[in-house]
Amino acid sequence: MKQPAEPEKQGIGLEGQAARLDSSRKFAVELAQLAHHTRCHNIIILDMAGVSPVTDFYVLATGTSARQMKTVCDQVDELARKSGFKSFHRSGYEGDTWIAVDYIDVVLHIFSTDARVYYDLENLWGDAKRLEWNATA
Repeated sequence: MKQPAEPEKQGIGLEGQAARLDSSRKFAVELAQLAHHTRCHNIIILDMAGVSPVTDFYVLATGTSARQMKTVCDQVDELARKSGFKSFHRSGYEGDTWIAVDYIDVVLHIFSTDARVYYDLENLWGDAKRLEWNATA
């Protein structure tokens, strides 16, 4: 597996790397809060630092219906644009069990209840720390 380059080798100093990570953390929390306010439940944020070279944070949420999951996805895309994050890839939008939206540093997963249990990403990425966040903000 290809190892990520050191920040200095990527042309990003340690301060820039810390600022990018802080921005990603803030965005992940905003996604979780938006999902909460749009009636998703069982929302967790996994800090993928040191666990995955692909992304910094996973936001996992369970939706109530396919329509609600799509609505959350659309609202998240609007928030992302306002926050300066661009969707790299979206998968499952036309389905009714799992929508994944990749913002590079943050990946949002919205599941149906059955798909959440079946794929069990919390267990798959069990080494990842859970990031605490406040649903009322």
